[in-house]
Amino acid sequence: MKKIVILGGGYGGVLTAKKLAKKFKNNKEIEIKLIDRNPYHTLLTELHEVAANRAPEDSIKIDLKKIFAGLKVDVVLDEVTNIDFKTKKLTSEKATYAYDYLVIGTGSKPTFFGIPGAEENTLSFWSYDDAVALKRQIRDMYTLAAKEKNAAVRRSMLTFVVVGAGFTGVELIGEMAENRDELCKEFYIDPSEVRLVVADMAPKVLPILPDKLIQKAEARLRKLNVEIVTSAKITEVGKGSVALGEKNIVDAHTVVWTAGVEGSELVGTLGDNVQQQGRKRIVTNENLESVDHKNVYVVGDNIFFIPEGETRPVPQMVENAEQAAPVIATNIAADINGTAKKAYKPGFHGTMVSIGSRYGVANVGLPGKFFMLTGFMAMLSKHFINMFYLSQVVGFNKVWTYMMHEFFHVENRKSFLGGYFSKRSPNFWIVPLRMLLGGMWLYEGIDKLKKIWEDPDKIFLIPAAPYATDAASAASVAVDAVKTTVDASSAASAVSTAKEAVVALPVPGFVYNITNWFMDLMFYNNDGSYTFLAKWFQIGMVCAEIVFGVMLIVGLFTAISSIATIGMAVMIWSTKMASTEMLWYTAAAIATIGGSGSVFGLDYYVLPWLKKHWKRIPLVRRWYLYTD
Repeated sequence: MKKIVILGGGYGGVLTAKKLAKKFKNNKEIEIKLIDRNPYHTLLTELHEVAANRAPEDSIKIDLKKIFAGLKVDVVLDEVTNIDFKTKKLTSEKATYAYDYLVIGTGSKPTFFGIPGAEENTLSFWSYDDAVALKRQIRDMYTLAAKEKNAAVRRSMLTFVVVGAGFTGVELIGEMAENRDELCKEFYIDPSEVRLVVADMAPKVLPILPDKLIQKAEARLRKLNVEIVTSAKITEVGKGSVALGEKNIVDAHTVVWTAGVEGSELVGTLGDNVQQQGRKRIVTNENLESVDHKNVYVVGDNIFFIPEGETRPVPQMVENAEQAAPVIATNIAADINGTAKKAYKPGFHGTMVSIGSRYGVANVGLPGKFFMLTGFMAMLSKHFINMFYLSQVVGFNKVWTYMMHEFFHVENRKSFLGGYFSKRSPNFWIVPLRMLLGGMWLYEGIDKLKKIWEDPDKIFLIPAAPYATDAASAASVAVDAVKTTVDASSAASAVSTAKEAVVALPVPGFVYNITNWFMDLMFYNNDGSYTFLAKWFQIGMVCAEIVFGVMLIVGLFTAISSIATIGMAVMIWSTKMASTEMLWYTAAAIATIGGSGSVFGLDYYVLPWLKKHWKRIPLVRRWYLYTD
């Protein structure tokens, strides 16, 4: 039995474990264990959304048990305090874990550069708990300031300083600025009393970005009334103040530290057992193995590796973890199977930073060819990258949840799409439309069923082969088809002679040609008569109209029923047999897709029960084919 242990449930650790589970899913001689002190994986790039109350707190957590449901990964909740590389054992206060292969992905922690008072008097911002604590701190300050009579103390309570103007700091201050007006309105505070400051020792914000994007970012921050302080030597942080240079003392009850990171506490205790450079990062070779221990791999922020032709180590970014994970999984498998290992050749595709919920800047593309984006396109790229990552971790389940809290369940128009998609109204307003639509389909189905009952051999839902009849006969068939497909009375009034067919909705030539090809194949004999399939297709369509009509009326699986009726409408339209009334059917079906059966319908009772049991199916859990 080969034992693979992954330390850390961050971006790198989770992806590495999933890749290993896939490679060894049929190998009973491999044991994969992931150890983390938290039972959840945290989306660190979304912390600012929780801190500024844009997204719910649980939106940035993913249960590790959910991530590895159906996979041969044993999740252990523990905090490892020591690694013995000689005996290949990990120890904690309560257990010892042996390993044959170890993957270190314990991430980073804030570094305070020895600045007096920085660690004691600031709020760190590098974990789920940090984001929740800051969210409460901000709200507490507004609450206390609303009651404070002393002007100086009140100003200090309403002054918020973020130290560090990199991605984390800029995203956080941007969200806080966007949230300011809402909090001021709630607590009856004049927005001009609130002071937001972002400060850095570097000469400019977001130094990794091109100057043009930096200027755009600075302009956006100033538009949000954020003070930008650069080239500021942070000399001291006191209780209620921070020194941004020798003469710039800012009184503030809230100082958030985002100025830099170093290796995790565990990595910091490894001492001479592994070579470290660049703020406690472990030096690796091109296979991402520790240069000191060939059975120890490093992933994510803990990697210190300078690719060939580069002068700087790989950056501490999520994409680094995404690209490193499959390399490590491949190399462990190669070592076990005795095959060649793979070299790590990172190819980063850019960086994106949001400044509030509706504006961002991005420098993205392919190695050697990058594009600068701002505003809507920058935010679109950021959301796309986030959803791509989530699709790798928990598939449809988390992508759906992400879309809900980012696009559709957003308050105060805090979405880059604006408030158009997030406006919600009670579903009971749709109930009359749902029942009317169902009633119309049911009526049409019963009306057609009577015709089939009278003459089972009569085909009226499929037009006669155009090469088998003359123009008058074809027109007559078309008229009859439209009459029985949409609305018999309105269709009949539109027909004056056998040669004058009801005006049907236009159909592009290529669509009509495809439909004709299919009908020639399935429904017509060589002499133009109908095949056996034509009769059963007609019966099936009539039954579908009746069934979906009833389902819409009683509100059972209304989303499926609505989508199915749209599909039937499209089929009828593609044969040039749909009159203008079909537009009404389609529009009504679109309107009833979104939860119209949850009010005065069976969906209110059936869907929760079905959802509860659906999630228990192993295949569903394995592929995350459910919503929370």
